[in-house]
Amino acid sequence: MNEKAMFQLTYGLYVLTAVKDGKQSGCIINTAGQVTNSPNRIQIAVNKANYTHDMIMETGKFTVSMINQKANFDLFKRFGFQSGKDVDKFEGFDGFALGENGINYITEGCNSYISAKVEQTLDLGTHTLFIALVTDMDVLNDVPSTTYSYYQENIKPKPQTNQNKSDKTTWVCKVCGYVYEGEELPADYICPLCKHPASDFEKQ
Repeated sequence: MNEKAMFQLTYGLYVLTAVKDGKQSGCIINTAGQVTNSPNRIQIAVNKANYTHDMIMETGKFTVSMINQKANFDLFKRFGFQSGKDVDKFEGFDGFALGENGINYITEGCNSYISAKVEQTLDLGTHTLFIALVTDMDVLNDVPSTTYSYYQENIKPKPQTNQNKSDKTTWVCKVCGYVYEGEELPADYICPLCKHPASDFEKQ
């Protein structure tokens, strides 16, 4: 079985946002899609390690902002490389607006958003699948959406090499391409971008 076939699936990249007790937060996800159009429903899969996951479980509502090809790496660092448990991800950030459901949607580096109310959940072990009824949506601009491959080729900084030092050992996430530098990858390491475990990293 050739697991690389999974990489031929087309993945988008999204900022998933939620609010609880007045606190706004968000994370990067790669699994979102329409499941029915009458009524209009979408599905998202969210890693349980994400603070945003717990917010949605408690409040039953969320917004997905579709990242476009003009997004810069700072957007991914802000929403994907730190936890909402530890920081206010919206502090010092102006690229958002307040949606009708009381949740911030992202305007900077995104082309549209969809707000939804959870109807069903399915426990998938490491993730929860949320099936939700669309409550609001809008198109912000016509810049094409970002896929993983576009992110890798055009947004994510390329690893820099220093000719004066020996090459560092790197571990690359097979799911999103995030690079970890170090001789050994901790067994309990979680990818800061896509939240996949150490078993999804390859030594380079």
